[in-house]
Amino acid sequence: VSKSQNEVMLFLLSNLNCRTMQRSDEYIVMLLFLHVFNSHSKYIVLILHCLVFYRYYLKESRGSRRWLIFLEGGWYCFNKENCDSRYETMRRLMSSSKWPQTKTGTGILSPLPEENPHWWNANMVFIPYCSSDVWSGATAKTEQNGYAFMGSLIIQEVVKDLLNKGLDNAKVLLLAGSSAGGTGVLLNVDRVAELLEGLGHTGIQVRGLSDSGWFLDNKQYHCTDCVDTVSCAPTETIKRGIKYWGGVVPERCRQTHQGEEWNCFFGYRVFPSIKSPVFVVQWLFDEAQLTVDNIQLTGQPVQEGQWRYIQNLGIELRNTLKDVPAMFAPACLSHEVITRNYWIDVQVKGTSLPRALHCWDRSLHDNRNNKAPPKGCPVHLIDSCPWPHCNPTCPTIRDQFTGQEMNVIQFLMHMGFDVQKMAQQQGMDPSKLLGMLSSGS
Repeated sequence: VSKSQNEVMLFLLSNLNCRTMQRSDEYIVMLLFLHVFNSHSKYIVLILHCLVFYRYYLKESRGSRRWLIFLEGGWYCFNKENCDSRYETMRRLMSSSKWPQTKTGTGILSPLPEENPHWWNANMVFIPYCSSDVWSGATAKTEQNGYAFMGSLIIQEVVKDLLNKGLDNAKVLLLAGSSAGGTGVLLNVDRVAELLEGLGHTGIQVRGLSDSGWFLDNKQYHCTDCVDTVSCAPTETIKRGIKYWGGVVPERCRQTHQGEEWNCFFGYRVFPSIKSPVFVVQWLFDEAQLTVDNIQLTGQPVQEGQWRYIQNLGIELRNTLKDVPAMFAPACLSHEVITRNYWIDVQVKGTSLPRALHCWDRSLHDNRNNKAPPKGCPVHLIDSCPWPHCNPTCPTIRDQFTGQEMNVIQFLMHMGFDVQKMAQQQGMDPSKLLGMLSSGS
């Protein structure tokens, strides 16, 4: 089939029933391998297996030996009822049938050096999230649950497939992800490293980048019945989910938490068991964490008890991150950042996230070559100011109802911030506090 250079070539196969080719001795049987090219050398690769069906997006960078595999996020479901609901309302996160043929990379996936100064020319792989299992599942569809949960297996198969596309010649493989994908990085980075080592590719340096996936198993501000992902306490959803998904956790963490493997889904519990280098990016006031903790920041101003809870959340997160050698934690109210086009603008102590990642890259390289780490190139960056959005480089906040931008003072007033009381707590004059907030200091 010939097409003009500017047209996309697309080949599809339908009505293929894997049940006619059951195999008990092999878990995965490859049936189809498709390429979709366009004039910018971006293409989608589709692979249909009898027990695993997945698609991923690939942008090749000829000559580059750096690879970035990104795991998409998007919450999860943990029983048939809320998985059925998720399938009806968020089909994109349960099925690949409506996925676009191509995607445009942004943030750390952008091919533009001005938006992505240090990774723009890497080979980019985007794996969409349709397993709804925090990238942990290894369970085929059954008549009882009606769904397959194969997030962990999908990662393994994509990595093996990429070896035929140049990954076998890679120097560095960065497994990155946001939200559920960020947690998926923590769960899978060592498994990817072990897979490549087992296949004889010992020269590939496997690293992790976890964005907004460092959740706390803390007590909710207001306890509610466990009906869905949002209303349930974080520990309860994972306890139920790991059984439903047949979830796989890192072996060293599993040994530490035998019988309570759900612990391994929480960053500060799994991190000590991870052998691969991992860079953690985490907002100190993560919107998803506050949501599962039943803190609502829209509508009526927050109550004093909620305000204290929010401040304590920031303190708790700081404490869990203090022993993480490479991390970036701004005091902002947000969720996800590395694929946002404003990711270059956020700073902690004068250092941007792309700069911190570059410093981390250099420090790992120098460490392998027995060199001293570069000076003036920090990799452990965490805000010390105590309130949401006290960092002036935080992303813009918009009023949910009007859509208008809010400055820091408007946002804090919207949340019921008491300038007089807060100034007293900080031991300063109220007018000085307001001046500091207005100037962003």
